[in-house]
Amino acid sequence: MRVSPFLESSRVFGPTDGPMPDLAPSILRQRLVIEGRPPRPIGAESIIDYLTALGDVCGMTVLTTPTTHQSELYGWAGWVHWETSGAHFYAWDQPEPFFSVDIYTCKAFDPAAAIAFTQQRFDATHIVGKEF
Repeated sequence: MRVSPFLESSRVFGPTDGPMPDLAPSILRQRLVIEGRPPRPIGAESIIDYLTALGDVCGMTVLTTPTTHQSELYGWAGWVHWETSGAHFYAWDQPEPFFSVDIYTCKAFDPAAAIAFTQQRFDATHIVGKEF
């Protein structure tokens, strides 16, 4: 079997090999994960409203109405497409109300503003955020 020259010269980096190499340094990528504990479960309408407004908070152009789907076991998930990437939202009803937001963009935004907006929007009793 012949292996392509690309694969022969490629190196696959595992999770213990240190920092991931930047394969596209000319493309800005910003990632933020926000997690929190709301006082009550979060439903589809709240997720749609949140993801739409989050686009404004982050200075993004919203391309589609956010999409949601419910898991009968755990809760809701949602996604929004922005001109410069998008965001995913996951909400657990069980075993306790909890949410996790993944924001991925190719345009800079203010993480502190996104975290503050999320805390206020869901009245989260605890909230954390981490950039990658």
